[in-house]
Amino acid sequence: MSERLRQFFGAAVIIGVAALAAGCVSRPVGDFGRADPSFSHDVMMPTIGNSLAKGHHEPVSNFNQTDQEKEMHNRVWRFLVAPHAKDWFYDVAVELQRTRITGETDLRFSIDRYYTWLKRADYGSSRTRYSTVGRHIQADIDTIPTTFISICQVQEVDRQRGVAEDGLSGLEPDVRRDVAARRAENDMHINWFVRALDYRYQSYDYALNHLLVETPHEQSLAVDDALAQMKVYLDRATRGDFCSGQGLIIGSQQAVIPSRYGSRNYGVEHVDLK
Repeated sequence: MSERLRQFFGAAVIIGVAALAAGCVSRPVGDFGRADPSFSHDVMMPTIGNSLAKGHHEPVSNFNQTDQEKEMHNRVWRFLVAPHAKDWFYDVAVELQRTRITGETDLRFSIDRYYTWLKRADYGSSRTRYSTVGRHIQADIDTIPTTFISICQVQEVDRQRGVAEDGLSGLEPDVRRDVAARRAENDMHINWFVRALDYRYQSYDYALNHLLVETPHEQSLAVDDALAQMKVYLDRATRGDFCSGQGLIIGSQQAVIPSRYGSRNYGVEHVDLK
């Protein structure tokens, strides 16, 4: 690419980012907190972000996403945002990071924001704040297991890509680079989920401690029990243990690829995550 084209493209990226910053950068949300399809957020922003990532010499894969990878991204996204408490999560920062326009800004998130939102909420009873925290923790606990399964499936896909790469000859260097880049991208997304889960846990813990001082009630015991359950999942996520447990074995023990025709089925079983 010529210097003039690079300058032109760089200017276009800057203009695009400025236009996004001036508008609504946070991802649109539809029913049940699911992300709504959007050209800006599904096409334009990722295109800008991938170009910036390449410019920073970060791994960017040209592979299409597998169904398992799409499912993981959708499952993980629920832990990166909090539509029910917009002042708690950094919605704009999350979307810019998700589309790779910025780096890992979540490393600087402050754990007092959830309590600040909770404190400002207009509740008729101080006990209701404890009930709110308990509901939010339970909603997380209810969706963590299926998120773990989706991550485990992606890890299996990455393993099978490696087996295919080793067992098939004649692959171009670009393909091998894409394999490594996609594995790195998946690892980055999984690590982000672990940090997001820890951020939520730390935020709930901070809120409970401060509620105990501000408005002590017996409801705190139930919230503390829920936090203890969440901590078990957080410890597993921190260890990278997403695949242990009954019903989480989703692939064969070994994939044998004698030829391109023998590699049509790598042994991935479908797991219904609904």
